[in-house]
Amino acid sequence: MTEENKPTFEETLGDNDWGLIIDKAGRLKGLFIPDGCDEDDVPASIVQLCIDHFGIDKEEFFMQDPTIH
Repeated sequence: MTEENKPTFEETLGDNDWGLIIDKAGRLKGLFIPDGCDEDDVPASIVQLCIDHFGIDKEEFFMQDPTIH
């Protein structure tokens, strides 16, 4: 697949899909939130994954910079 034919991150997601953005060092960089949803709608499994694997404090999880999505 050439770079010009490579789909963007958003193009690979369905209308109701959530996405994690992880940097090259394996750190959580952001969370893609589907249109019509907000931080309060994040599935519990994603919250738990972020807590368990990325060390995100559950109380701080919903206090992320609102531009990260």
